[in-house]
Amino acid sequence: MKHAQDRGWIVAAALSGAVSVIVGAFAAHGIDTRTQAGARAREWLQTGSHYEIVHALAILAVAMLAHGAQLNAGLARAAQILFLAGSILFPGALYALALGGPRWLGAVAPVGGLAFILGWLALAAAAFTRR
Repeated sequence: MKHAQDRGWIVAAALSGAVSVIVGAFAAHGIDTRTQAGARAREWLQTGSHYEIVHALAILAVAMLAHGAQLNAGLARAAQILFLAGSILFPGALYALALGGPRWLGAVAPVGGLAFILGWLALAAAAFTRR
C-alpha cells in the first residue's frame, strides 16, 4: 500500500477509536440503568464500543503490517475495508438500538459481524499469500 493510503487508514482507525471511547464513556456515565431498557441500552453500547475499538486497532495493525510483513496488498486492503464496514454496521446498529432506533436495525448487526469475520479471513489470506 502507498503512504497516502496508509495515512487514510490510520485516520479512519483513529476516528473509529475515538468514537468507541466516547460511546463507552457515555455507556458508563450517561445511561440510567435503573430500568430494564436502560440496562439493555448500556449493554448494547458497551458491546458496540468493545467491537469498534478492537477493529479500529485491527485497521491500524494492517496499515502498519502491510509493508513489513509483506502482506498481499489487495487482501490487506480488503481486510481493512471489511473491518471498517463491520465497525459501521455492527456497533452502529447497536448504538442506534440503544438510543431508540427502529427494531429492524437489529437485523443489520449480523451483517456487520459477518464483515468482521470476513475481514479476519482476508487478513489471514493476505499473510498466507504474501509475496
